[in-house]
Amino acid sequence: MGFFKQKNNQQVQEKVIREDKMPPHRSTASLEKNIRYIQEELKNSTDLKVRLLPGNKQALLYLDDITDPDKMQRYIFTPLREMDGDIQKIKDREESDDLNKAVSALLEGKSIYLIEGNATCYFFNVQQNVTRAIMEPMNEKVIKGSHDGFNEDIKQNINLIRRRIQHRSLTIKKQTVGDYTESEIALVYVEGIVNPGVVKELETRVKNISSDALLSAGAFSEYIEDRTYSIFPQFLSTERPDKTVSQLMEGRIAILFANNPTCLIAPVTFYAFYQSPDDYNTRWLVATYIRLIRLFSFILAITLPSFYIAVVGFHYEVIPEELISPVLGAIRDIAYPPIVEAVLMVIVIELIRESGIRLPSPIGSTIGIVGGLVIGDAIVTAGLVSNLMVIVIALTSLASFVVPSNEMSDSLRILTFPLIILSSVLGFIGIAFGLLMVLIHLCRMESLGLSYFTPIQFRDLKDTVIRVPQFLMKRRPEQLESPRPYKSNELSDKHGKK
Repeated sequence: MGFFKQKNNQQVQEKVIREDKMPPHRSTASLEKNIRYIQEELKNSTDLKVRLLPGNKQALLYLDDITDPDKMQRYIFTPLREMDGDIQKIKDREESDDLNKAVSALLEGKSIYLIEGNATCYFFNVQQNVTRAIMEPMNEKVIKGSHDGFNEDIKQNINLIRRRIQHRSLTIKKQTVGDYTESEIALVYVEGIVNPGVVKELETRVKNISSDALLSAGAFSEYIEDRTYSIFPQFLSTERPDKTVSQLMEGRIAILFANNPTCLIAPVTFYAFYQSPDDYNTRWLVATYIRLIRLFSFILAITLPSFYIAVVGFHYEVIPEELISPVLGAIRDIAYPPIVEAVLMVIVIELIRESGIRLPSPIGSTIGIVGGLVIGDAIVTAGLVSNLMVIVIALTSLASFVVPSNEMSDSLRILTFPLIILSSVLGFIGIAFGLLMVLIHLCRMESLGLSYFTPIQFRDLKDTVIRVPQFLMKRRPEQLESPRPYKSNELSDKHGKK
């Protein structure tokens, strides 16, 4: 944490220096001078339009590509005709005498109205709305539950949340990050449920971000997460408003981004990446069974190839006598050691996966099926890989795809390689050593200063590894230290002193 604070202090100083270089520039009564200053600040960009009104004593400035002509007619010209040209009578306007604010307003899609002999700049919101319809997220399918998802419009995303939490305690705090892009973000949380210390820590980290541009949620998370060099995700990303709302009601914070449908949730634990909205829309016994399968897939995805390599390379004694002959027959004619087989097959699977993602959907699914069958059969026939290794890598890939979170799935696939190397050198001892290092790393990690792999407490066990009926989950997670630990007024009043 010392390095993080030292880095942030340096970034804050650099950011203050940059802000000091652009002091407010007061507008003058000269229309020509004001227009010339704005044109110079925007580098004489061709999409900056200067429309001189009759008499050439008034001008309307706007960026043609991001403004809506219909809104200009409706909000500016029509009211001007009705008010006999008196702009002071138009209600929907903003005023400023700072030309730098005028430039920023233009970049936001507003138009600037200037008058000869008047140093005041009048702003009108005529931004062109280019939004995508609310649809179900393609990468977060659910069987039951809501089928709407976030899009690139941050206002619509906040609207989806407010429609689900219609309470005065829902708090929205907007900020801008990126010195050039000035990307808008919104911190969303429920006052009285969230831990105030966590909110303060997140606001401090966001304020300390110093960058020319932040164009994605992934880049943003790297600036504020506790361990940037860890392969494990420390923020839960989602495009589902129902999932976001459930996390907010637990006492967490949601981070929304303009022009990005991804929402980041923090602080989170390791178990949050194995939870799905379907868990709460089905019977609790079924949800528990599926969640246990997901957690078992974590172990299977990172240990199955290394376990196979350790068995065929060091520990034949663990193989049943009935299987010794088939296993030896499958690997006897393979020219390469098991580690080469495993690495080769993992790379082939990754190539098929990436090609399937990049190609159009109708072709991508075909490439995945045909490529897997053809290459798998050919590589076994050629004697480069045994049929047992093909089965092992296929099961490993399936186990990694069981995880509801794409970020955690990517982490599992990367973890496969170091464990393969350790098992090929030390056998079961190497696997045990690798798993121990992973466990130590998880226990040392934090998410916004809170434990990432916290020891499971009995109360929190109700919604981590298993999922008990909803009426038994009366408390919020202990780790979040919510000021309102109980989930109802009755329980809070009755047991709050205990």
